[in-house]
Amino acid sequence: MADQVVVIGGGVGGLSAAIRLAVAGKSVTVVEQNATVGGKMAQVFAEGYRWDTGPSVITMRHVLEELFEVAGRRLEDYLTLAPLEPLTRYFYTDGTVLDASSDIARMAEQIGKLDERDVEGYLAYLAYAARLHRITGPAFVYEEPPSLRSFTRVSPLDILKVDAWRSMDGAIKNFVHSPQLRQLLGRFATYVGASPYRAPATLNVIAHVEMTGGVWYPQGGIYRIAEALLRLAQELGVEVRTACTVRQIAVRDGQVQGVTLADETFLPAQAVIANVDVATVYEKLLPSNIVKPAKLQRLMNAEPSCSGFIMLLGVKGQNPRLAHHNIFFSDDYPAEFEAIFKRGVPPPEPTIYVSITAKSDPQDAPDGCENWFVLVNAPAVDGRFDWQAQSEPSGASILDQLAGYGLDVRDKIRVQQIFTPLDLERMTGARGGALYGASSNNMLAAFKRPNNRATDVRGLYFAGGTTHPGGGVPMVMLSGKVAAGMVLEDC
Repeated sequence: MADQVVVIGGGVGGLSAAIRLAVAGKSVTVVEQNATVGGKMAQVFAEGYRWDTGPSVITMRHVLEELFEVAGRRLEDYLTLAPLEPLTRYFYTDGTVLDASSDIARMAEQIGKLDERDVEGYLAYLAYAARLHRITGPAFVYEEPPSLRSFTRVSPLDILKVDAWRSMDGAIKNFVHSPQLRQLLGRFATYVGASPYRAPATLNVIAHVEMTGGVWYPQGGIYRIAEALLRLAQELGVEVRTACTVRQIAVRDGQVQGVTLADETFLPAQAVIANVDVATVYEKLLPSNIVKPAKLQRLMNAEPSCSGFIMLLGVKGQNPRLAHHNIFFSDDYPAEFEAIFKRGVPPPEPTIYVSITAKSDPQDAPDGCENWFVLVNAPAVDGRFDWQAQSEPSGASILDQLAGYGLDVRDKIRVQQIFTPLDLERMTGARGGALYGASSNNMLAAFKRPNNRATDVRGLYFAGGTTHPGGGVPMVMLSGKVAAGMVLEDC
């Protein structure tokens, strides 16, 4: 069993951890229940169309580069990442269209047309977001989970600038006046499945990552990232078993012994990294006699992040008005988040995200056609909304709303697939289909997020969006880095 590590789940976090452990000389086996690796990062093919079905916006290129450097490889030999411009095209109901750009001059020109005062306000906001990144990055993102000791690495003056005591929206209003720009900047809360009216202002750091660092697209699709990580892991000797389900994590005297598979095969291990929803691990994978009911209840009762309602549309014809990433804002943004987080129902007029990878990869759709990935934020499953009965009406309502923007594709749809939060729960194991685990809608969210090291089972570690540092491709990859580091520290 010496030097044996089992990783449950072949998502981006699990593969990231496996790569780092293999580089350090560990014998690593990744066990994935699905037929392919990637976790939420997946792809679908139908009638000549291809869609990425999970994450669609890639930032923090340096995180990917660093992982390949650790393995003595060059990212460019595995992936071609192209910068996107515009980052996202934003549509408003009053007819305003704004192309978000990391080019300051281009962005300033557009902002000036909304409100001249907001040019300087936006520049001040970017400086503020960059300061948040400088302060919080080392203590809250790139290293082990935050603790009181984390603050010893932050100067007393900087601690006051973390800005955890007001909401994202409250901070944004201090910088800009235009309701369109406020809505645009507030949208970054949804990158962690939160509400800009409840999430701590510290999360404005996300704007720095995207608006300054840019957005990247892997040629061939987002799923190319999963394929690149799989190739690297296998080159390093990692054994990857797909279509292989773990029945239970074996524990004796408080120490992990390995995992038992659904076919009763036993894989011994000195450490197990679960790239699975932390609550699911405690509810379904650990022996019930060692799980403390209070801890399980706390994990299961935590307010979930939002989920998503997804439509994959194979559309006949091309729409020159649209970019690779597009957002169609609702008129009443606060009401949208109140519906999701307070009433547990989909908002009647949601903000709609449309990603069209065929804009960058024409082969993702037949000639003269486009592949639309349509996403709206939705509540996680809690019994207050009947997704089985309402999936088709919800999809029709979204198409009606897009038609109101002058994008009526209802009679041009060749292929349509719908995924509700129930489907996301079934396919990914995320409780309630929550895309980012527990909600970030409180000022202490970073401290409440489950630790990457289990405190009650020696040799058990966690990677993925439900543990530190959070959701999103680069953050999940960093969770794998933290988990692997802890294994090497302890074993």
